[in-house]
Amino acid sequence: MSIKAEEISALIKQQLEGYNNELDVQETGIVTYVGDGIARAHGLQNALSGELLDFGQGIFGMVQNLEANDVGITILGDDTNIREGDSVKRTGRIMEVPVGDELIGRVVNSIGEPVDGKGDIKADGHMPIERKAPGVMERQSVSEPLQTGMKAIDSLIPIGRGQRELIIGDRKTGKTSIAIDTILNQKDQNMICIYVAIGQKASTVRSSVSTLEKYGAMDYTIVVNAGPSEPASLLYIAPYAGATMGEYFMHKGKHVLIIYDDLSKQADAYRELSLILRRPPGREAYPGDIFYTHSRLLERAAKLSDELGGGSMTALPIVQTQAGDVSAYIPTNVISITDGQIFLDADSFYSGVRPAVDAGTSVSRVGGDAQIKAMKKVSGTLRLDLASYHELESFAQFGSDLDDATKAKLDRGARTVEVLKQPIHSPIPVEKQVVILYALTHGFLDKIEIEDVLRYQSELFDFLDQSHKDLLDNIAKTGQLPEEADMDAAIKDFEQTFQPTQKNDQSQAVSND
Repeated sequence: MSIKAEEISALIKQQLEGYNNELDVQETGIVTYVGDGIARAHGLQNALSGELLDFGQGIFGMVQNLEANDVGITILGDDTNIREGDSVKRTGRIMEVPVGDELIGRVVNSIGEPVDGKGDIKADGHMPIERKAPGVMERQSVSEPLQTGMKAIDSLIPIGRGQRELIIGDRKTGKTSIAIDTILNQKDQNMICIYVAIGQKASTVRSSVSTLEKYGAMDYTIVVNAGPSEPASLLYIAPYAGATMGEYFMHKGKHVLIIYDDLSKQADAYRELSLILRRPPGREAYPGDIFYTHSRLLERAAKLSDELGGGSMTALPIVQTQAGDVSAYIPTNVISITDGQIFLDADSFYSGVRPAVDAGTSVSRVGGDAQIKAMKKVSGTLRLDLASYHELESFAQFGSDLDDATKAKLDRGARTVEVLKQPIHSPIPVEKQVVILYALTHGFLDKIEIEDVLRYQSELFDFLDQSHKDLLDNIAKTGQLPEEADMDAAIKDFEQTFQPTQKNDQSQAVSND
């Protein structure tokens, strides 16, 4: 029996083809340094910036530096089990997070893993955390209002869907409270909310989640939590992960509100990573690309064109200042990227004016386009009234003899400040805001004592709910201000039932004696 050469070569070719099909080629490198949450590896010549690397044992890293001899890697998790000489292999995947409806109502970490003890999440898919922002032709102008439920913001500094509005102020001035209250006000507003907690204490995040659950807001909210005890890499990528989760819904034609609390801590985490990776430090030791870090994040907020579904993502970044210094490096960077800022004043906060919005420093570059017409009409003079009140207030304390016009301005200003006060977690529907601001600007509150103003407001709302519900419904449905005669008649009806607080004449007589 003879075997032909052609048969042998055919058999060898067949074996080689099968061998090639089973062959699994992976590019691996060797860890040359590990410590402080970063690693360096030699031999990964084809690694991509932002690519996921696998250290084994369920530990992953993300490529940050691409250098001549090695790559700098930020480790996404605990690095205690990684040693010099260990192998690390490429995954071929850019850093990505799970997205989908299953995330709504859950608390997840920076890489989309659940941390609320409610079981695994079945994601609709995965998307990379770094995505190119929509271009100019893919957007449309911001015109649809996003109601925060706070009179001081909706009247003076209106926010539109697709806008980026910075919340800025010293620590403990109510920045997070404004963000949480805005989420609470999105109930039944066809809005998905994402709250990204960066470097917040676990107890603070737990308290915020409890508040959202108490008011039913977790039904439409995702919480992304990167705590202060976690590696700097997770604090750095947390806002990008949140933005990706939001973009998934935006591209489906839905409306998203995302809050970054706060970008000061993310900048500090990025500075830490950059310095450990031996990147050259710049101003205040931040790396040279710190502006790009925030701009490429915030540019992803947009109102998409109708051809792309008309979805929107509204960003409310939070930045902390030191002693009210808005001219520091990170605050000026983020102010220049955003479409306006809500500045919270510590002095006002401690004097009891809450929310402590400084109307003089705060601004919205979208302006009246993000207001319903009724609100635009009643709030037109508010900013001027407040400005002239604060100016006159400083002069009035030096002189006792004031003319009637000045007294009237001071009285109106004091009542304006009182009306704009609002308790925490008590958002007010826009139609009720319009009514109380109408009463203020048309002089109905001028004869009400300042200590009675908030009680007057509360009782007016109750009265309208019972006796003039059609008036409120009309404002809510049309966005237009009803006829002045109807508004005046409703408020006058209420005033017949309102009982001012009786002053204690006896105590006044005693004090005079």
